[in-house]
Amino acid sequence: MSNPLPTIFVTSGEPAGIGPDVCATLASHDFPAQLIVLCDPDVLSQRVNDLGLNLKLRALDDPIEAQRHMKGVLQILPIRTNCPVDSGNLNPQNAPYVLRQLEIAVELCSGNKTAALVTAPIQKSTIIEAGIPFTGHTEWLAKRTNSARPVMMLVSDSLRVALATTHMPLEKVAESVTQDLLEEIITVLHYDLKSKFGVESPRIMVLGLNPHAGESGTLGKQELEVIEPVLTSLSKRGFDLVGPIPADTAFRADLLQKSDAVLAMYHDQGLPVIKALSFGKVVNVTLGLPIIRTSVDHGTALELAGTGRAQASSLLQATELAINLVNRCR
Repeated sequence: MSNPLPTIFVTSGEPAGIGPDVCATLASHDFPAQLIVLCDPDVLSQRVNDLGLNLKLRALDDPIEAQRHMKGVLQILPIRTNCPVDSGNLNPQNAPYVLRQLEIAVELCSGNKTAALVTAPIQKSTIIEAGIPFTGHTEWLAKRTNSARPVMMLVSDSLRVALATTHMPLEKVAESVTQDLLEEIITVLHYDLKSKFGVESPRIMVLGLNPHAGESGTLGKQELEVIEPVLTSLSKRGFDLVGPIPADTAFRADLLQKSDAVLAMYHDQGLPVIKALSFGKVVNVTLGLPIIRTSVDHGTALELAGTGRAQASSLLQATELAINLVNRCR
């Protein structure tokens, strides 16, 4: 008996943003999977009309009814918004709708080795404005799945960049980068590169925190007191690590060719590089979870919602990667 097709649950995200737009374009592509979009049928129907797309929406009463994805048809699991949606205009009353998508999708993926979650963008500020404590997708998914140490990694065709810290003010980064944190992050990164991406012996390039990687302590001591001791300890346990490398020279082609992933110390240290090189074709992968989760590399782009100018390339890449990861990890 052949393996069942992967089931990919796609959350449509913030309804006023481009999430519904890019989800609708999935119907124009072929995927060897059962694709199910979690959304409000009325919101998606209106957006399809706004964009002038020719596709059929197939509402499912139960995900078990899903069939192989076919061009021209989009299977949806209906979830209703709290109030009407106006493209481009945020409404905090719909914040619970956004989180319901995630809650249902995580429940459906949990314990299912043939399933994966793909997320369209959400608007963190709107969820917070609704009075719901929220840091981001990554942190929310970690709490929901009881995962101790999630790791954000962005993936392109030629580069993988993981983060030691994610969404926090820059002034808090230095105190947050501890030996315990780094050891946990590198361990998760090493393990998932092997188990999810099929890298037999991962080589990880670790960036310094300070300019010139601290320049022997004259520009900061985190490299000497935090990063280097962790790299030394893990190297003795068989990890293949290089660093700490100054961030301004780390992304040279010759160094990247020898590395399977780069670990940056904070969000804007590593992500501008990969996004500059491959924006629109970058996928955000959350490591350290008991489920497979990929996402887009962009935000809600409210000004583009319903205009037909939103690019769906990142969502397409995220969907394709989710399918590949399911097939590799099942």
